[in-house]
Amino acid sequence: MLYHLYEFNRGLFHPARMAAKSGSFFFNSPMNPISYTHVGRSIAAMCELFERATRRYGKPQFDLNETVVNGKTVDVTEKTVWRNDFCRLRHFERDVPAAVSKKAPRVLLIAPMSGHYATLLRGTVETFLPHAEVYITDWIDARMVPMSAGTFNLDDYITYLIEMMEMFGGDVHMVAVCQPSVPLFAAVAHMEATGNKNVPNSMTLMGGPIDTRINPTAVNVIPEEKDIDWFRNNVLAQVPWTFPGGGRTVYPGFLQLTSFMAMNYDSHAQSHTDHFFDMIKGDQESAEKHKSFYDEYLAVMDLTAEFYLDTVDKIFIQKQLPLGKMKYKNRLIDPSKIVNVPLMTVEGELDDITGVGQCAAALDLASNLPDNKKQNYVQPGVGHYGIFNGSRFRKLVFPKLNAFIKSHEPAKLSAIRRMGLDSAA
Repeated sequence: MLYHLYEFNRGLFHPARMAAKSGSFFFNSPMNPISYTHVGRSIAAMCELFERATRRYGKPQFDLNETVVNGKTVDVTEKTVWRNDFCRLRHFERDVPAAVSKKAPRVLLIAPMSGHYATLLRGTVETFLPHAEVYITDWIDARMVPMSAGTFNLDDYITYLIEMMEMFGGDVHMVAVCQPSVPLFAAVAHMEATGNKNVPNSMTLMGGPIDTRINPTAVNVIPEEKDIDWFRNNVLAQVPWTFPGGGRTVYPGFLQLTSFMAMNYDSHAQSHTDHFFDMIKGDQESAEKHKSFYDEYLAVMDLTAEFYLDTVDKIFIQKQLPLGKMKYKNRLIDPSKIVNVPLMTVEGELDDITGVGQCAAALDLASNLPDNKKQNYVQPGVGHYGIFNGSRFRKLVFPKLNAFIKSHEPAKLSAIRRMGLDSAA
């Protein structure tokens, strides 16, 4: 009933939101003399805050239509090159000569499936585009997937990643941001253990919860205070029948958003207060930055119940990976089998979601990987989002990451494999 009650309340607020939207338009109109007064701007600001607070934020677009390659502006076209029921693999194809494309490393960004859409990594994609052929996992909102598609759990997630790497024939650099660090690490370990030749050229784990026993944060402590039945009984809900996935049991995105907001309530409250006064002052630049951030932040997606419970139980409660108990399709994951794939971990000094050391633990678990194939980088002065987005990512983190990828790009690329993939795209 939780999801149905949420949708019912949204419906109740709809007339008020429409009235607020009209009020914002009226008191912002340059044709209205009141809009030039302090009172008019105050009313317009109040109306806009209410309208935005009660709005349903849909899936954002990447809107990355061009980039600069070798000093020249080129067009970028977003294409789907692989698909399954719960994911699409997007390629940001650059309009460059084939020779330039073939020489560039292929980078697959694994976006987190933790409540936000893959567009959360828009800035990450944009930073990579001048230097690489960029792909990204575009996970599907579970409420939009019909029940006929079946379930989706952590094993399915790992299977998807393995299938993607096999599609590239291993000619790809995998970069996992936050949550997917665990399934990517497990997928590569499984592939190495089973002799799968399609292992990637390298893998980078960014702020991933590999071992949550190290420097635990609030995100880590909460699961330890509950058992898995508490989560099963208190945070899951059925999707209303007004959506394609009606009847599917999910962890609703609005609950995840509520927890995110609660973790930094004072910061969000201050941000909206500042936004209110920026609008009154007419500081359009600051107001647009606020709206741009929250248009992305407030757009959330549902997760399948199976995947959510697997993640909470196996990664955060039981801590299976660092304890050597994690399995994929009933086969034990052994990180010591990773001997060929170079591994880089990236952490933020001020990360309050994945504490420093949790991600770097992967380097110790890959005990048989040569030291010259291991690298860890801790970025001072940034939190969780700063390691993959923002000015410090672009200026400080990305150069390290790009250098690592280039240093492990094979000298001779498989033209046949790349031509085959290009044809499939």
